[in-house]
Amino acid sequence: MSKLVIVESPTKARTIRNYLPSDYRVEASMGHIRDLPSSADEIPPKFKGQSWAQLGVNVAADFEPLYVIPKDKRKVVKELKEALKQADELILATDEDREGESISWHLTQVLNPKVPYKRMVFHEITQEAIRAALDERRDINESVVRAQETRRILDRLVGYTLSPLLWKKIARGLSAGRVQSVAVRLLVDRERARRRFQSASYWDLKATLLQAEASFEAKLVTLDGKRLATGSDFDANTGNLAEGRDVVLLNEAAATALRDRLREQAWQVSSAEERPSTRRPSPPFTTSTLQQEANRKLGISARDTMRVAQNLYEQGYITYMRTDSVHLSQQAIAAARTCVEEMYGTEYLSPKPKQYTTKSKSAQEAHEAIRPAGERFRTPQDTGLSGRERSLYELIWKRTVACQMADARLTQLAVSVQVDNAIFRASGKRIDFPGFFRAYVEGSDDPDAALEDREVILPPLTVGDRPQCQELAALGHDTQPPARYTEASLVKMLESEGIGRPSTYATIIGTIVDRGYAQIRSKALIPTFTAFAVTGLLESHFQDLVNPKFTSQMEQQLDNIARGQVEWLPYLHEFYLGDRGVETLVKNGEEAIDPNTARAVHLEGLEATVKIGRYGPYIETQHEEEAVTASIPTDLMPADLTAEQVQIIVRQKIEGPDKLGLHPETSEPIYVLTGTYGPYVQLGEVSETNKRPKRSSLPKGSKMEDITLEMAVGLLQLPRLLGAHPETNAPIKAGQGPYGPYIVHDQGKVGKDYRSLKGEDNVLTIELPRALELLAQPKSRRGRSAKKPLRELGTHPEDGNPVNIYEGPYGKYIQHNKLNASLPEGEEVESISLETALKALAEKAATKKTSRKSSAKKTTTKKNTTATSTTKKKSTTRKTDARRKNTQ
Repeated sequence: MSKLVIVESPTKARTIRNYLPSDYRVEASMGHIRDLPSSADEIPPKFKGQSWAQLGVNVAADFEPLYVIPKDKRKVVKELKEALKQADELILATDEDREGESISWHLTQVLNPKVPYKRMVFHEITQEAIRAALDERRDINESVVRAQETRRILDRLVGYTLSPLLWKKIARGLSAGRVQSVAVRLLVDRERARRRFQSASYWDLKATLLQAEASFEAKLVTLDGKRLATGSDFDANTGNLAEGRDVVLLNEAAATALRDRLREQAWQVSSAEERPSTRRPSPPFTTSTLQQEANRKLGISARDTMRVAQNLYEQGYITYMRTDSVHLSQQAIAAARTCVEEMYGTEYLSPKPKQYTTKSKSAQEAHEAIRPAGERFRTPQDTGLSGRERSLYELIWKRTVACQMADARLTQLAVSVQVDNAIFRASGKRIDFPGFFRAYVEGSDDPDAALEDREVILPPLTVGDRPQCQELAALGHDTQPPARYTEASLVKMLESEGIGRPSTYATIIGTIVDRGYAQIRSKALIPTFTAFAVTGLLESHFQDLVNPKFTSQMEQQLDNIARGQVEWLPYLHEFYLGDRGVETLVKNGEEAIDPNTARAVHLEGLEATVKIGRYGPYIETQHEEEAVTASIPTDLMPADLTAEQVQIIVRQKIEGPDKLGLHPETSEPIYVLTGTYGPYVQLGEVSETNKRPKRSSLPKGSKMEDITLEMAVGLLQLPRLLGAHPETNAPIKAGQGPYGPYIVHDQGKVGKDYRSLKGEDNVLTIELPRALELLAQPKSRRGRSAKKPLRELGTHPEDGNPVNIYEGPYGKYIQHNKLNASLPEGEEVESISLETALKALAEKAATKKTSRKSSAKKTTTKKNTTATSTTKKKSTTRKTDARRKNTQ
């Protein structure tokens, strides 16, 4: 008999298998094996008639959850049960957080083991950690399971109760969430602030001074003993100086006159200060700080960061990636200090080992920070990793090593230079000892380059020195609206406010974007009109659910339930059924909320109203006592919708499109219009005989008012023929598509070879030689350089095309043409043969054919198979807790 170990994923199973004795069998549960029903199809027949079944929680029976095994998990459950029959002990080795504890508990309820079972936890997959975890097995923590279950029920109650209300009052397909809705409100509040923002102008002077043949810059800071106004002195809502600010405000005329007066005056150093300062390294990564820094440095989304980190953990490269703790074990500290000594020298090692303290009171996930796994850290070069896995591992490695390095020692330099009644200030910084800067500088990919950027050297200056003024410039400035949230800054805000848990932030942000509440542009999260409408409804009728403080207090209560300090049932009862409970408020809202009001978005400074319709947002306004509606382009965001833009959109709807002129060949009119997907040009009018006139979108960044007749004619001629390829004689064309301008080598049945045009290339003027030059370059994928293979195995015997191995987000794979196959288990990149790779590709191709055939069959066979088989399934009830229904 063997011992059965269950983990969540096949990758984790493969890794942990290497560190266990031969009589241990490791299987994967593929995540949760059961959950609340996600659709009506999953509800067992005996519960289908119940009013609460769709909710999945029987509120009247003390919030009794209905658990079902999804169809795609039934095979997994069957295999696990078969494996358990061959075992004399069950070891549950799921992740060490609340989610992992919950998965283990559900496994015991479904598998109903007759053999002894224990929980085994570890925060890294190394031989030492696995062996230690085997010796320290424990029981399942019921308080943690209860807290996680309460979270799951809360999320279901909020989502499944509020979302249908949003469908009725605003639009189908919308959703609300306990944390999601608060995050959306943060985005909307920031966008509202941007709309309220009033820009202000102010001027100052900047001097370029020369001392001992070295130049330095100084800025005007005081005039007649008063401080000069800067951007922080203005009220963002009025554009005026904030109340109580006793400062000098210069306009352009005053700044120019002052410049002319001071330019020829004598300059003299009135004070010179040197102040030593110290910079300490940042703590090692937690889940949220890893997400923030990966987004800032690597441009990776929170969701992708967690996906890559999960792979690194399961392969044994890093410790567990869901943690609020910055604590490091003694083993980790020793490993980091060894790296510092070997790579940078003892002078860069901190005098004493550094231990960091977690600031968050609610930190209770994994008990150690995210760091390289093992008692000796592998350098990024030694891992053999590539792509995002290598980049993220290197980020974690650098941060962990840097936290045990010596502090950076700097000298802050400040020099005041007086000229007449004005004082200019020059600031500098000298790095006396870089310390941890040598390994890691937050927000910079190149520590050495960052060291140079951080130093601002001033020439030797003492009081009484008379530097010469080489140049004196008057500079104008405009205050800027509050910056939109990025994924990094939103994660930081959510954590600082205690909203949700860092391990859920990636999913939350992904949901916000997927549901159409925000768009990501240049890393900024921009809320849509739909986000405004939903937030407005929730603020008016469900204020607590979008109140950051209320949500933070809810998190604290859930933590108290996990500690056994608060009873879960009274809390759920008050939250859902109380006087201000969700169900009570929704029932009131069914009658009180007017759909026309809920769909309306009122923006400051606009007489027109924006409404959410079936096909997206549109403007509703009055024209000559008649209501006029017009669609809003998808790329136009609430903060950027002005009265002028409303006039253009409405005018085009009423008067028709703006006419540029007549086509020189056909004499048809050419119009410039604004549609759902932005501005475009159109040849001719829509009529019975011309229902779909030729259209072409404006190039990205182009403004309607800048489009000339010549440009419009050129756009309407796209795609245009550039000539024939000298090798294939196939046509090469230039055109414009959803992802921008392109050229294409069209070889008919052989296929089409596309290349995106570079910034300097113009789709209207590009010629054949330049197109051939672009086609000769390696193909890129939407802005990313062509992926280099890890290994080239050779050519396929059937068509002579290459067979290569690549690194993907889910591991290494073999590729031939458009067919991908996972690297067979047990095979390595360096040793796999071409024959083995061809076999794997053939098996993958056969699988794809089989799946296509089976899916075609399914559409013509019995439709009631699922219901029949579900009826035959038995439901089991947990013996120790009669309140939970568990359907298998």
